[in-house]
Amino acid sequence: MECEEKIYPVIVAPAATDRMAEHFEFLARVSVQAANRLLEELLADIRSLQASPYRNPPYTRPYLPSGKYRYMISGKRYRIVYQMDGDFVFVDDIQDCRQDDDKSILNP
Repeated sequence: MECEEKIYPVIVAPAATDRMAEHFEFLARVSVQAANRLLEELLADIRSLQASPYRNPPYTRPYLPSGKYRYMISGKRYRIVYQMDGDFVFVDDIQDCRQDDDKSILNP
């Protein structure tokens, strides 16, 4: 008997989608190929959350509720911040790790 793997639906917040577009557009001014690679990596990493969202560490910041968020690094420079709610994964922010935390969508 084969064991089915659980699939977690992934929902990307509109604000996170906007951030992804900003990063893409900024990089595209320098290199369209690099921007396309970045977008492919971000989307592949986001899709990978469907299979194993709990594999990544908690995202802890003083202004966030403890244990609410997790993160993964994508493309060596981008942090995908997400939370689990039941069987769903919600991607809430995509951050450029080279920027200060005060640029986070999650920062009140």
